[in-house]
Amino acid sequence: MTLKALIGANAGMFLITALAPAPIGRAIIDNFGLVPAAVLHQFAIWQPATYMFLHGGIFHLVFNMLALWMFGAELERKWGTPYFLKFYFVTGIGAGFLTVLFSTLPFGFAQQVQHSVVIGASGAIYGLMLAWAMIYPHRPIYMYFVFPIPARVFVAIVGAIAFFSSLSEAGGVANSTHLGGLLVAYLFLTGANMHPLSELKYRYLKWKINRVRKKFDVYSGGRANDYDRRVH
Repeated sequence: MTLKALIGANAGMFLITALAPAPIGRAIIDNFGLVPAAVLHQFAIWQPATYMFLHGGIFHLVFNMLALWMFGAELERKWGTPYFLKFYFVTGIGAGFLTVLFSTLPFGFAQQVQHSVVIGASGAIYGLMLAWAMIYPHRPIYMYFVFPIPARVFVAIVGAIAFFSSLSEAGGVANSTHLGGLLVAYLFLTGANMHPLSELKYRYLKWKINRVRKKFDVYSGGRANDYDRRVH
């Protein structure tokens, strides 16, 4: 049901922009697509969220929605709807903000992104793809619908393509967002169970325990020739 709602929202926004008079459709794209310069200088802070529901053409929409269904359906069943939605939006919005950050780098290939309009759900979908590959690393994915390769290899390939494409002025606009989706997804999945305060508390207690052990000459183990030490 959640996937149907997401696909329906994307398809609905595509129809609105496609069927509306050209000036209105263009205005929707310009105002709700992601323009890093507008976020930085005009405080258009809604754009890193709204850009996910806009697409530039029927094939752009179809391929993104097909990937959303392919990877999202199984992940939603495994995670449950609340966690799936949280992951989807954190990844997509995070990819948007990383694109804005990327555009501030002092390089030509990055700064040209500032005034470009980034649209599409690809940032979130690349995140779903990474999550799927981390959970099912050996499942085959048909690259170009022809060549079966393990999921982890597939994601490594598309990640490398996104990285190197983001370094060129021609490919930087979309690919920096794809790369951002992969990065946010990885950080989300690997850091989901790590609470900073709990981690600091654990490290502090471990340090105190080690100090007490050394003070009272208590060791957790020793070499074979440490026969004269008290081992507890």
